[in-house]
Amino acid sequence: QVQLVESGGGLVQAGGSLRLSCAASGRSFSSAAMGWFRQAPGKEREFVAAITWSGSSLYYADSVKGRFTISRDNAKNTVYLQMNTLKPEDTAVYYCAADSVIYTMVAAYAYWGQGTQVTVSS
Repeated sequence: QVQLVESGGGLVQAGGSLRLSCAASGRSFSSAAMGWFRQAPGKEREFVAAITWSGSSLYYADSVKGRFTISRDNAKNTVYLQMNTLKPEDTAVYYCAADSVIYTMVAAYAYWGQGTQVTVSS
C-alpha cells in the first residue's frame, strides 16, 4: 500500500521558516516526479512546487519563487519543502503528491498525502 506522510507543519510568525518533509512508503518514487500543493480555506488546491525524479528540474509557483525550495532524497524516498520568509497568505494545508508527468496539475498526480497544516501569523 502506497503512503505519503507529510510532517513539519506548524504555527510560525511572518518572516519565519518551516521545513516540510514527505516520506513515501509502499514503493519507490525515485523515478517519479513529486510535488507540493496547498489548499487554503475556501480555495482550490494550488500548485506550489515540483521536482523531477533526478532533481535536475525544479518548478515553482510565482507566489513562492525565491522563498521556497523543493528537494528530494531518493535513498530515503523523501521530498522536502524548505519555506523561508513566510507570509500570512502562505497559511494552508500543504499536501505532498507523487507520480506525475504534468507537474503543476493537481489531477495529474497519482498519489497524495493527508496534508500538514501551516499557519503563519502576522
